[in-house]
Amino acid sequence: MASEQELIAKASAMLDMAYVPYSKFPVGAALECEDGAVYTGCNIENASYGLTNCAERTAAFKAVSEGHRRFRRIVIAGRCEDYCWPCGACRQVLNEFGGPQMEVVCLNGKGDAVRLTLGELLPHGVDSVWLGN
Repeated sequence: MASEQELIAKASAMLDMAYVPYSKFPVGAALECEDGAVYTGCNIENASYGLTNCAERTAAFKAVSEGHRRFRRIVIAGRCEDYCWPCGACRQVLNEFGGPQMEVVCLNGKGDAVRLTLGELLPHGVDSVWLGN
């Protein structure tokens, strides 16, 4: 299991990997799976803005593509004054594999952190119970 400081360092390092020629708003993420594996991601923009992918989903999709289906926590880093919160789409994707108990650590540009559960960020998210699975 990675320490929170290790995850913060990995998420922050991904800020320099972000492809953000349009928004100039880099985001980095470090996702810890239940078995301790860590996957990182950054946001990747596209001229057709709807095709942009967020850092959180980049990390999640990398983890799932490598066979990981259960997430423990994610750290999300940005360079802004406010905390870097996951968007609604990312919250729902994380809910699919982490559930409402998953820990979400959001950083601001100074490195201050807020810790929440995904259930606090996404109350009543769609899950397998909702889908009848």
